[in-house]
Amino acid sequence: MDHQAVAITDHVDASNIDCVERIIKAINDIQDNWDINVIPGVEITHTPVEVICKLAKQSRKLGAEIIVVHGETLAEPVIEGTNLGAVNCPEIDVLAHPGLITIEEAEIARENDIALELSARRGHCLANGHVADVALEVGADLVLDTDTHSPSDLISYETAHKIALGAGLNEKHINKVLDGNPRRILKKKNLL
Repeated sequence: MDHQAVAITDHVDASNIDCVERIIKAINDIQDNWDINVIPGVEITHTPVEVICKLAKQSRKLGAEIIVVHGETLAEPVIEGTNLGAVNCPEIDVLAHPGLITIEEAEIARENDIALELSARRGHCLANGHVADVALEVGADLVLDTDTHSPSDLISYETAHKIALGAGLNEKHINKVLDGNPRRILKKKNLL
């Protein structure tokens, strides 16, 4: 699929945050045996809003390079206020599938350099058009992720391009979402 890097961001909360060390061990094994640049990370998921930033900081200390928060998707019951809690934590890199994110939340994401996700995952993608509209209105960065749970969830660049088109983006914005913004995030963290 010609990806330059892949991030493994397993779901974590306070009960399993120690899995970051196991993720890093698995990534080291992958990189020792295959020519793949794999980046360790976490997706903080279904956790009380009050501990999002604490878990992000703890994940970073454990070695997570990319910190994602499972946003208020339309497809699952997520604690109200998760989007706001996530965008108020500068440790966060991406707010995943933020559902009906507000203008205010998107503005805070922009101010804290947190990208908003357009999702390729069934269910999570239901609000992609809204997320794209709000992000473009306030100048927040967007990325497009697969939220892969199995190999069949991986997509080609062409499919990602179609998903971005379906979210209402033009070619200029699509190039930024699929290439520019991910590269910027990785370069900022010296991962690319």
